[in-house]
Amino acid sequence: MPAQKSRRLPPLSGVLVLVMASTGLVVVDLTIVAIGLPLISADVADGASAESVVVTYMVAMGALTQVVGSLSDRWGRRALFLAGIAVFTLASLAATVAPDLLWLNAARAVQGAGAAAIMVNGIPLLSDRYAGEERNLAIGAWGSFATAAGLLAPTLGGVLAEAFGWRAVFAVNLPLGVAAWVLAVRVLPRSPGSSGSGRTDWLGSLLLMLGLGAATLLMLRPGDAPWSGRDTAVLLTACLVLAAFLAVQLKAPAPTLDLRMFGSPAFSGAMLAVLLSRVLTIGGSVYLVLYFSDGLGLSPTGAGLLMTPIFLAQIVMGMVGSKLIGDRPPGLVIGSGYALKAAGLAALALVITPDTPWWALVAPLLAWGAGGGIAGAPVMAVAVRVTAPERVGMVAGTVSTLASLGAGVGTAALGAVFALSGGGGAQAVTDGARAVLGVSAALAVVAVLTTVTLVGPRRVPAGGPASAPAPAEEEAGEPAPADK
Repeated sequence: MPAQKSRRLPPLSGVLVLVMASTGLVVVDLTIVAIGLPLISADVADGASAESVVVTYMVAMGALTQVVGSLSDRWGRRALFLAGIAVFTLASLAATVAPDLLWLNAARAVQGAGAAAIMVNGIPLLSDRYAGEERNLAIGAWGSFATAAGLLAPTLGGVLAEAFGWRAVFAVNLPLGVAAWVLAVRVLPRSPGSSGSGRTDWLGSLLLMLGLGAATLLMLRPGDAPWSGRDTAVLLTACLVLAAFLAVQLKAPAPTLDLRMFGSPAFSGAMLAVLLSRVLTIGGSVYLVLYFSDGLGLSPTGAGLLMTPIFLAQIVMGMVGSKLIGDRPPGLVIGSGYALKAAGLAALALVITPDTPWWALVAPLLAWGAGGGIAGAPVMAVAVRVTAPERVGMVAGTVSTLASLGAGVGTAALGAVFALSGGGGAQAVTDGARAVLGVSAALAVVAVLTTVTLVGPRRVPAGGPASAPAPAEEEAGEPAPADK
């Protein structure tokens, strides 16, 4: 039988288009709203801070991703995905017409719940639709597109808010959400979940939502605010509730998070890589943009354009990374990506000054993005490979939860690094950004050591999940039946 021709891109399908587009909506809404906060504050908050509009979305999404991911394994992907799109779109409508800040925050919390259902079903839907090398490429395309969408969001938000007002930031979701729902009805297979036996772990789900919600709120507190008794109470609550959740998971017959998955070194290595990546990427990019604006004196548009090399390189090299793990040791591929990322971050830390020309930053930014692309998508593919097919939704929830926690930890922890080294004025901002980039480079090196050590070739099967059958051919644009 002749060998199948190696692909460079995944076969285009309605499922791939749907997952990429809907995930793009979710990721964009993480940051697009931040641009319109001054306008929101002036219009519906009487000049008071409107940061809660961003916080409520992140808290709701971060607290629900693991729970929804586990439920998608039990109840099926289609129902939860359709519900997620509907909830997200209707909540966007409510946010568009919000008369006051309380209404807007409530709408954002509901929007975050819908976003969680969309986000955690991305990897499972692609895993159901594709197999082998095609699955790796599809997950790579999905991850690269999501990253690019997040980096483009501030620029898009600025254009919409400036041209049409802050409500346009939410209104843009309405036609896109309706289109995504119609496409989902058309292309998603009707199939039940495969692990629906036994009772749903409602107690574990509730404890996890409360614990992650408290932890996320704590990480999103203003970095310059003094530590208070309330913060201590929230921290203790989060720790106690999450400890209770872990105890429940050890005894639950159908746990929300199967702790046995972490017994696989490859899975643990992939999850640690996800956490470290978000810590250094989100935290590093926040203070790099601050350097662009306050250190170099660039306009918001100029700062956004200077971030372009990162997401362009991420998109291109994300597909390369997905291709490489088909015939090379995954740990080596992922580790090389993080090594390139570390080199780009270290180079930026060395070259930035208040007078550095923008063109001198392009090569390090390209290295940063290329390294993230090479490492990012293979991490997702490895996590899917070493997990049973009926646990893919749970894996996706774990990835999304750790990514959210990493983003919060990175912003808060690297914010403390910035505050210790930075301050007012272009030189002080540059010094703070340099310290943040240096710490981020060190974290990238830790990620290299982690993945090379834990994600060894003997610990990751060649395809995956191993027991998942290859999908049948599509006919007349219809997707193959899922194995879930």
